[in-house]
Amino acid sequence: MSEELPKVGIGVLVFKEGKVLLGKRTVADHGDGFYTGPGGHLEFGETIEECAARETLEEAGIKISNMRVVCMVNFLLHGKHYIDIGVTADWAQGDPVVLEPDKRADWAWYSPAELPQPLWDQIPLYFQAIRTEVLYQGTVR
Repeated sequence: MSEELPKVGIGVLVFKEGKVLLGKRTVADHGDGFYTGPGGHLEFGETIEECAARETLEEAGIKISNMRVVCMVNFLLHGKHYIDIGVTADWAQGDPVVLEPDKRADWAWYSPAELPQPLWDQIPLYFQAIRTEVLYQGTVR
């Protein structure tokens, strides 16, 4: 058995005036060319909400509020193993800015009816959970 353990990732869908914040990833080994919201690794001693707020501020320079967990995925894909926790949040303050240009090409607000493509694998599951108002729990391979 491998000594390596799964990582915990937090993904955030930030909503403002009915639109969602997404950006195109530019990391070769983790989502290059795919659209995602802000997110990153849960740090030791951090709550899910603290991680979501920190990652959104670090990556996009905006503040969020009213965070809610909508999705939990055992993510086994692209040579990675994550427990991915999907969070939705409301925009609270600031304009999105690319603060990690080595990881992200842009940020933009999109209508959920007209999302950019391709979306990172678990993003459609987040939207499914939002639509059905049922916490999604499952495995993606």
